Amino acid sequence: MSAWLIYLGLGAFAGVLAGLLGVGGGLVIVPMLTFIFVSRQMPPEHILHLALGTSLASIIFTSISSLRSHHLRGAVDWSVVRRITPGILAGTFFGSWVAAQLSTGILKAFFVAFLYFVAVQMLLDIRPHPHRQLPGRTAIFGAGGLIGCVSSLVGIGGGSMSVPFLVWCNVALRNAIGTSAAIGLPIALAGAAGYMVNGLAANLPPYTLGFVYLPPLLGISVASVLTAPLGARLAHTLPIGRLKKIFALLLIVMGTKMLLGLFQT
Repeated sequence: MSAWLIYLGLGAFAGVLAGLLGVGGGLVIVPMLTFIFVSRQMPPEHILHLALGTSLASIIFTSISSLRSHHLRGAVDWSVVRRITPGILAGTFFGSWVAAQLSTGILKAFFVAFLYFVAVQMLLDIRPHPHRQLPGRTAIFGAGGLIGCVSSLVGIGGGSMSVPFLVWCNVALRNAIGTSAAIGLPIALAGAAGYMVNGLAANLPPYTLGFVYLPPLLGISVASVLTAPLGARLAHTLPIGRLKKIFALLLIVMGTKMLLGLFQT
């Protein structure tokens, strides 16, 4: 199958996920790009760095399309976005620097652990109970920093962390998903910039900009922008709980495949 068809299909799926489940499409993009890059014999020491950087760069376009759809439905709390963004930017850029210092093996182990964590959370329907309001400036900066740092280490838009955090802070689930989509934009911008800058000195193949590989970025972005609004519409009509359980099983399969690959290297 043509690489372009794979990139387009991957982007279409990731776009739907971004709008539908409030989780970063990077949970699918990163492992799939890892498998593709291995098959194409990309530099093994930079395979996961390239997957993470490319995933975050693609989420820039997905998040713009997704947040616009949620905004039109009145589901984005922009006051929350403004308050948490400074911490998001600082944490995400720092996380991309940390990732650049780590080996592909360590990054892969961290990513697999995160996949299993998210999958178990979805399968068991673990969600925080609303019992407090949004914290003050210092605390929300710290929360944003943590969400941004982890998001950049696993190449996602942060929805699997920002949605539970917002629900815990008494934000309605529908608004938490919409607001998370908006928060994904500064995560993607800072993360992509960080991976570009930190990968400039690496010995990489053609068509890369730092740790961002341009061919899959183009294919994934084009398709995800078209399908993210569909996911946002479906979020208001489909049984989200059942879909999350199916998606969790997919995450377990991909995580296990990555884990087996880790032991084979």
